[in-house]
Amino acid sequence: MVWSLFRRSRTGTGLPVPGRCAPGRHVLATGRLLLFTPRTRLDVAAALAASADAEAQRWLGTQADEVLPDPGTRRALLAWRPAGDDGRRIPRVLAEPYTPAPDGPLLLVCVRRSDLSYAGALEFQPRDGEMGGWLAPGCRGQGLGAELFRAGLELAHTHLGLATARAGAEPGNTASRRALTRAGFVRDQGPSRHTLPDGRVIDAVWHRHDTASPSRCR
Repeated sequence: MVWSLFRRSRTGTGLPVPGRCAPGRHVLATGRLLLFTPRTRLDVAAALAASADAEAQRWLGTQADEVLPDPGTRRALLAWRPAGDDGRRIPRVLAEPYTPAPDGPLLLVCVRRSDLSYAGALEFQPRDGEMGGWLAPGCRGQGLGAELFRAGLELAHTHLGLATARAGAEPGNTASRRALTRAGFVRDQGPSRHTLPDGRVIDAVWHRHDTASPSRCR
């Protein structure tokens, strides 16, 4: 729980391009981040690695079988670039294609546009319009959280056709709550308690963002 276009000529990469979505796959960009539906198992593993440290798990409470406990493994995954865009050949098991589940939450991995390093991920549940997200340890405290959640609003309002997007946070998670406010969210009513995936029950405050003209990507 909360828990300018990409310049191909500059990077020479084969990364997805904002504005070129496909069925079940989305691509969007902020000033410093590129977000896209994972294409390989490396993308998914890096997204999980970005959220597996103790600081992130204090707020996220990911299920145990989705947490990468070894710090060395997490650092190694985050050192890669998506699709081998740093010139290194990705191990076969990580290069396998990733196909998103048709009815599950949407996962968008995000990378820094400056160096293509993995920066975190955004999760969105189209069924109830709720989003969450996280940043890798080296990307925190730099204002990227607000960009991540602004991208979530773009996904909701102009890609998925949703008029309302919501996000919850623990009252003590001031970094996430500040990022939501800077992204344009306002306080909302919602359950005062929330159960995390690992079973922990926490206090919760809720935020929302509305648009009068939602639309869908092509």
